[in-house]
Amino acid sequence: MGLDAPTVEKTAVKIFNIPNMLSLSRILSVPVFILLMLNPTPIRALSAGIVFSLASATDWLDGYLARKWGQVTKAGKLLDPIADKILIMAALVMLVEIRSDIVHSWIAIVLIGREFAVTGLRAIASSDGIVIPAESAGKYKVGAQITAVLCLLLGYYVPTGWMRDLGTIALWVAMVLAVYSAFQYFRTYWNQLNGNGSKGSV
Repeated sequence: MGLDAPTVEKTAVKIFNIPNMLSLSRILSVPVFILLMLNPTPIRALSAGIVFSLASATDWLDGYLARKWGQVTKAGKLLDPIADKILIMAALVMLVEIRSDIVHSWIAIVLIGREFAVTGLRAIASSDGIVIPAESAGKYKVGAQITAVLCLLLGYYVPTGWMRDLGTIALWVAMVLAVYSAFQYFRTYWNQLNGNGSKGSV
């Protein structure tokens, strides 16, 4: 049996709405970011910082527009977190390459491993009918990660001590919040699984 044309068109409109396209643009910005950082120069680092800033801004904008226009979709719920993780993971890996004096490989492993662990736990929790809402710790972690990446990239363009120091502090804050929020996530899942109904943060 063929698909009804109006139904297909309506589904396409839901999937390819502006919020979802913004999330997709965040994913598509990653290859551009990587190419700029393969052979970094101060100008290329500045360009990469601009690309990262614009991509990070879409993280807030896509969610805001989706809620405002009533365009929250399953595709958007999938694309948004995937885009976030791909962008920040790419930035961390590239920073290990060019700023290994600050972004040690083990720090990147902790931050990236946390994302995989929490994503896996979220999938398990969802299959058990458990929903753990995102709270402040996760938002602060994202903010600290973005600040760290931007400061370290811009510090490569303008080698000032305060930019490097701010990026270093933000990176360590992000790591502490990543570990703390992951612990909260696992504890909340365990409590809800055992019927305690506690809430945690991501």
